Amino acid sequence: MKKLSITLISTLLFLASCAPDNNEEEEVVQENEITEQQTSIVPSYQLTDETYRIILPYQTSEARGVITNQMGNRVDIDELEEGLMRHSKEVFDPSELYFQEGQYLSSDQVFNWIDELNPQIDEDELEGLEKEEKVEVYEENPRYLTHILEQNYLKRNEDSTVDLAGVSIGIALKSIYRFQTEIGGPYYYEEIPMSQMIEKGQEVAQTIVSEMREMEDFPDVPIMIALFREEEQNSPVPGSFVSKTLVPAGDNSIDGWETINEENVLFPSNRASSEFPEDHEVISSFGTEISQFFPNYVGYVGKGFYVNDELQRLTLEIPLEFYGKGEVIGFTQYTYGLVQDMFANNYDLEINITSSHGTESLINREAGEETPTVHIYD
Repeated sequence: MKKLSITLISTLLFLASCAPDNNEEEEVVQENEITEQQTSIVPSYQLTDETYRIILPYQTSEARGVITNQMGNRVDIDELEEGLMRHSKEVFDPSELYFQEGQYLSSDQVFNWIDELNPQIDEDELEGLEKEEKVEVYEENPRYLTHILEQNYLKRNEDSTVDLAGVSIGIALKSIYRFQTEIGGPYYYEEIPMSQMIEKGQEVAQTIVSEMREMEDFPDVPIMIALFREEEQNSPVPGSFVSKTLVPAGDNSIDGWETINEENVLFPSNRASSEFPEDHEVISSFGTEISQFFPNYVGYVGKGFYVNDELQRLTLEIPLEFYGKGEVIGFTQYTYGLVQDMFANNYDLEINITSSHGTESLINREAGEETPTVHIYD
C-alpha cells in the first residue's frame, strides 16, 4: 500500500482574496517505488469548506490522457471530472481528506476494460453482408462504455502517514452511438435508451468492483461509483450523472443503486422552454431588455444546472463587439442592474461578457447573496 510520510512546518503563505484561519502548511514526504522520497506540500488553505486540498507537486493519474482519447466533447470531460468530485463529497469529507488523481488503474487497464466490456463485433462475420445488414448488426451491438475515471481520497493518520481512505469511479456511457460500417464510409447514429444504458452501466460497474478487489496492491477501502450519461458529441452543454452507489470496504458486490436527478440545460432551447418555462421566460426577458439599449447585442448562450428540477447554477455568456472601454463599463453597469432586478438569488449566477478579444467583464453572485461582485478586465 502506498504511504505518505508527513511533517508539519510553520510558514507564511499569501493568497490573494483568501482569509484563512491559520497559516500552517504541511510538508509531505511521499514514498513510492520509483523514488525513495519526494517532498511535497499540502496547502493549509481551502478555496471553500467544500473544496478538497490537493497534494503538490500535482500527481497525475496512472491513466493520464485516456479521457481525452475516449471522450470527444470537452464539456463532457469537465463535467465527468468535476461532477464525480462533487458527488464524492457526500461520502469522502473534504474537510478531512485530500484529493489525488487515480493512482491504481493504469492506462492499459482502462483500455482493456473499455475493449472487453463493450459488445464485440467480429469483422469476419460482416463479410458478404449488404450495407443495411451491417448497419443492423452495429445497431444491435452498440458500444456503451466510453471511459472509466478514478479519483483517490487520502486521509492523514496520527502517526504522520497518509493512507488511501476511499476511491471514486466515474463510468462514462454513451447516449448516442456513432459508428461506421467501413473505413471512410458515412457515419450512422443510434440513440441509446436511458434504461438500457443504465442496465449495461451497472453490469460494467460490478465487473470493475470485482476486479479491483482482486488487485494485489489495491487497499480495502470504500468505492463510490457513479454512472455518467454523455451528451451528443457537439453539444454545448454536458451530460449528467444518473445513478450512483457506495461499496463498503470488505464488500465486492454492489447492493443497490441511488438515482441521481440532475441535468444541464441549454438556454435558449426548446427543451428549456418546455421543461423549465419560468426560468426560460426570465432569461429571455433579460435578453430582450439588453437588446433595447445596445445595438451590438446579438444574443446569449446560457447553461443551467438543475438538481431535482431546481436550478442550482446559471451561467450566461454574452458576446458583444465593443469599440471602447466606456462601452464595456456601461454595458456591465446596465447588466448588473438587470441582475439585481430580474434574477432570484437562490442559485449561483455567473455572467461572462465577452468580445473577440476575450472576456471583458464578469458578474458573479453566489446563492443567498444579495449583491453581485463585478470585475472589469483591463
